[in-house]
Order: sequence, then C-alpha cells, then structure tokens
Amino acid sequence: MENFVVSARKYRPATFDTVVGQQSITNTLKNAIKTNHLAQAFLFCGSRGVGKTTCARILAKTINCFNQTEQVEACNECDSCKSFNEGASLNIFELDAASNNSVDDIRHLTDQVRFAPQIGTHKVYIIDEVHMLSTAAFNAFLKTLEEPPNYVFYISATTEKHKIIPTILSRCQIFDFSRISVEDIAKHLASIAKKEDIDAEEEALHLIAQKADGALRDSLSIFDQLISFAGKKLTYDAVIENLNILDYDYYFKVTDYLLKGNIPSALLLFNEILTNGFSGHLFINGLSSHLRDLLVCKDAETVDLLEVGKSIKPKYQEQAVNCDLRFIIQSLEICRQCDVQYRASQNKRLLVELSLMQIASIGSPELMVEKKKPRINAPKELNQDNLEKKSEPVAVSSSQTEAAKQSLPEVKIEVKSITKEEAEPTSTTKDETVVKTEEPTQTNVGKTVTTASDQSTSDSSGNTGKTKSKFAKLSAQRAKTSSLSISELTKAGEKSEEELEKEAYTSAAREKFSQEEFMACWERLAEKVKASEVEGSSMVFAAMSTRAPLLKEDYSVHLKVDNKSQLEEVSAKRTDLHEFLRKELSNGAIEIHLSIQKDKRQKKAYTDEEKFQKMAEENPHLLTMKKELGLDFI
Repeated sequence: MENFVVSARKYRPATFDTVVGQQSITNTLKNAIKTNHLAQAFLFCGSRGVGKTTCARILAKTINCFNQTEQVEACNECDSCKSFNEGASLNIFELDAASNNSVDDIRHLTDQVRFAPQIGTHKVYIIDEVHMLSTAAFNAFLKTLEEPPNYVFYISATTEKHKIIPTILSRCQIFDFSRISVEDIAKHLASIAKKEDIDAEEEALHLIAQKADGALRDSLSIFDQLISFAGKKLTYDAVIENLNILDYDYYFKVTDYLLKGNIPSALLLFNEILTNGFSGHLFINGLSSHLRDLLVCKDAETVDLLEVGKSIKPKYQEQAVNCDLRFIIQSLEICRQCDVQYRASQNKRLLVELSLMQIASIGSPELMVEKKKPRINAPKELNQDNLEKKSEPVAVSSSQTEAAKQSLPEVKIEVKSITKEEAEPTSTTKDETVVKTEEPTQTNVGKTVTTASDQSTSDSSGNTGKTKSKFAKLSAQRAKTSSLSISELTKAGEKSEEELEKEAYTSAAREKFSQEEFMACWERLAEKVKASEVEGSSMVFAAMSTRAPLLKEDYSVHLKVDNKSQLEEVSAKRTDLHEFLRKELSNGAIEIHLSIQKDKRQKKAYTDEEKFQKMAEENPHLLTMKKELGLDFI
C-alpha cells in the first residue's frame, strides 16, 4: 500500500512565486536577495497556516543555491538544492523552540555558529515557535543575534509576537504575515482539485475557504477530509453535511419571515434546524454573519467585502434591497446580545426564540405602527375622522379676527398672569363664536382643553378674551393634527417644537400639585424612558435616577447631570419629557433646567501638614495651641 501524503505537505510551496496570499513579503525577500541587502536576523509573525515556516525554508534554500534563476528562485538542480529537497542539507538547521527552549539549547546553537559552512556559502538557522524560549534562553541568544558571523542567518517564526522580549524584536527585521483571503484559498483549492482530477463545485470550495478562517493549511486538511467522504465529486451538499454547516437557504428563509413579522414560521424553521442536529448558538452566529453580509450589500462600495461564491452573491443583493438599514443594525444588536447571554442561559432555546421574536417585531409593519401610537391613548370614540368632524373651525367675525391678530404679541405676556379662576367659564352670547365643548383629551401634541365659555369671556378682562379666542383656534387646528407628534409637525414645516409647546399650554389651567405627586410622576417617566428602545434612553434614565430633581415654586424643575454627554442626551429628549410631565400633572408651566454637577469630593490629606489642616477645620483650638506653643512640622 502506497503511503498517503496529505495535501498540506504534498502541495507545499517550493518557490516564492507559489506562496499563496503573501505577495508583498515574497517580493521584498526576492528584491533583498537580488540587491544583496539581506538582514542577518528575520522574524516572521502571523497566525497559523499562513506560510511563515514555508517562506523561511524557501529563503534558506534560495540563499544557498549556487545557480539562482533570473526570477531570484532556487534552481532545484545544484547540490545544495538537492540536499535540501532530500532533507540532508548541512547548512540549513531547523530548531523547534517549543521543545528546545532552555539556555543549554541556545548555548549549543551558538557553539555551532562559530564554524563556517563546509559546503555552500551560508548557514541558516530556522527557529520555529520562538516565543516558547525561556527568558534566560532569550538573554543567552541576544549577543549572537546582534553580531552574528557574516555567513550566518537567523529566521525566527512565531504566532505570538507579543510574548517576545523587546530586545529580541529590536535586533530582527520583522515581517507580519496576513490571513489569506477566501478568494485566494478557493483558487488554490481549485488548482489542487484539478491536479488530483477531482470535480469540485465552486460553492463547496468557497465554503471550505470560509471554514478555514484565513489558514491555508487548515483548508487543505478539510479538503482531504471531504475527499475521503465524497470521493472524486465534491459538492456543496457534501460539504455542509460533513462540516455541520447550516445551508444558506435557511438564513434566507428565516430573514424573509422576520422581515414580514411572521413569528410562527420563523419558530417552526428554527425547530427544524434543531431537529437536524444543529445548536442554537451555531444558528444565531450564522444569522449574525448573514445579516452582516446583507449590510455590506447595501452599499456598492462595500459589496467586495462579501465573501461568498459568485452564484450566491445575486441572492444576497436581492434580499438586501428588501431590508431596511435600521432593521439590519437592530437585528445585529439583538443577535450579539443573544450570543453573549447564550452560555449563561438556562433555557437556551427560549433565548434564541425570544431573539427571533424581537427581530420580527422590528420588521413587522403592524408592530412598527404600534410603536408610533401615543403613549397615553385618547378615548376610542375620538378617532381621526371624529376629531376632524368635531374640531371643524367655526366662522369668526372679521372684527374678532383682526382684534386677535393685533393682540398676539401681548398674548404671551398676559397669559402668564392668568390664574385658574380666571380661566373658568363665565357666560356666552349669541353674537360670539361658539366652539363645541369637548372633554379633555390627551394626544401626542399635548393637552388642548377648549370650552365654549372660554371664548365667551367678557371683554372686561382685556386681552384675556382675545387670548382665549386665539386658544380656541389653536385647539381646532391641533385637533386635526392630533395623531402627529411635535417632531413630525416640525418636519412638516409647521413651527418649531418650542413654539408648538408654548401655544399648546399657554392658556391651559395650571393645576397645583404636591412634591409627592411630582416625584411619583417623575418615577413613572423614568421607568418609561428605561423601557424605551430609542438610542440614548439608557443615558437619560441614568441622569433621571442618579439625583432627585429640585422643584421650585414657579414649576421649574432643576436637574443636575454628571457630564456633558448626559446633558446632551437629556436636552435632546427634553421635549418628550416636558410633554409627559405637563400632561400627567395638568400644568403647562413645567420647565426642565439642566446643569452639570461639579465634583465636590474633598481632596484627601496625604502629608502631615494636610492632615493637621483637616483636623483644624473640625477643631479650631488646634491652631491656637500650635501658635502659642510654637510647634512646627518636622
């Protein structure tokens, strides 16, 4: 029986040109040999299976070759090349530092360095896994590494560069090997499959390359394993069956279900995945990778980051068109949280199912509408149609309209002095405009209470009557747009948020409330902010719950925050906070004022003099005693 040689050894690169994925490094080494600018100490760094030791061997073989080619490659015909290929070279030594890491091993190496080569021109020492040397061995290696004989070259290789002491690093020329791309690995596997007369599907080779995670040696090991399983025909189905990988179609299906908000179908598909023997952790990580691929397909500039086969790429681009960017980003965050919590979870299946339901709620149009509904719903009978019918503007006489326009600048001044008693209805007349009485309703805009008696206040109250007439018009206008939020009105080109707030609450009754009622309302508001999924809500909740707000007689609320970031977040949400407090407490004068809390922590006393000063602050007699007795610090 003929001995089987694994592909990683059989197809190991023998020249610089056959090294996969490290073209910049191989070109540098070839140019150094060509121009005779070779350093005497090299350090090759990088993850496993990227070609560090292979490049070291090719460099050592090329240095000792008697007849280098024009492309600066070893000839493979001279005595030096033949002895190297047979493993009998007397000038190239390989040392495994993992098992030869003592001071004695390094001393033995330095003793050998003293003797010049008998055949050839250079001695090359390849030290693999050099980071495994002990500190004493490193120190013993320093001198010969810094000033070696001119015929000696050291090539060290390591996967953990950070473990090598700086004095060694400073004496070496360092080359960082990068992970090999999926495309390069797939092309190399395709060439090997062709040489071995194996019919391999492109998608299968791409999947093997992805599984290898940038290590060419790992991909070749997987390739040999699959050939043993599938024979001379390597298919995509054979790869996913043997490597325990979920098919792309599962992720495309589940994403379609989640986009439509179809929770039952998503849960049934997840159950099918579990039945087939795949773990929930594997599924949620695969879904994260799938969503990441959809994200890079959203922009033409990032499509190149999609590492899949050519036949599957159009499918990703098609589904990416149907996915909203917000949906993808929020779904990725949910998957990340599920991944972090998976190991600690007692009910792992439920955790994944909850994550799927949360993602489905993002993509569901019905649930998205629910999020936009007012936090405090109006009575059912006051739907949009009824509001438009009940709030139709009534004709107003031209004299009243003109008078209201002229008094508008005075309205803002006079309104502040209106008391609750003055806002009570008095009487109505036939000639004045009558607005149909409505029960107070709470909407996203604010509390707009309008009564017929508010407009019929006698002119003896001066600008108060004009103010109430203006407030009646505002109520009718607000009733039509009651389903919109303040920010939406702003976008529609109405008025600024502050103007809308002031108009909504200017003539509203200012209900009195106690400190206890205010704090209870403040705690409810904090809980609402905590439950919200809006960005920055956690920082706003922290600011609201860290320190108790200070309520003053003019209904101004003074809140101190810890830093500028909290100040900016709370300022951005201040409109919504005003809206909630004013509705709940029926008081339009509530205003939140923010400031940053200065650090009042006392400086610790370290020296004797500082300790004495600290004691003297509590007991001033110590200063008197020190002065009368003439005491001083030593």
